[in-house]
Amino acid sequence: MSFNKNLHFISGEHDHQSCLDSAIANAEQLCQQRGKRFTAIRRRVFELIWQLHKPIGAYEVLESLQKDGRAAPPTVYRALDFLLDLGLVHRINSLNAYVGCIHPEYPHFGQFLICQSCKAFAELDSPLIAAAIEQCAADADFEVHQHTVEIMGLCPRCRIKVCREGHDE
Repeated sequence: MSFNKNLHFISGEHDHQSCLDSAIANAEQLCQQRGKRFTAIRRRVFELIWQLHKPIGAYEVLESLQKDGRAAPPTVYRALDFLLDLGLVHRINSLNAYVGCIHPEYPHFGQFLICQSCKAFAELDSPLIAAAIEQCAADADFEVHQHTVEIMGLCPRCRIKVCREGHDE
């Protein structure tokens, strides 16, 4: 039984500009619908997070912003908090990094497959995982406010690379 038919790691053949343009347009639309301002700094932080399709840390975002001009850590953290609050990005706790959300149009908790080798990721959106967490929490009389599921392993490309390297010896 598969609930994530569109689940995939971004490949080299990916039309990155189209993806980035679509994410930005979606973010602008969501901000407008929710009466929030998508300021230039928020937009730039959002772009930096989406650029690599890999988790990016706040200090990496800050370094990039400083190359563009002048930015201070509080500016970056305020922008990140804004993007998190609107569901436009997710925080990958184990990597202390951020990734763009592929489904910001509806609230959900983050569920990720993360490659330990190249840091590529795929966002899951499994109602079964969310329901299991909610049920286990309810059984423990625990109120869930937020959760992120991070599953570490190897993406298809890195698995092939490891397999090839193993055969070359």
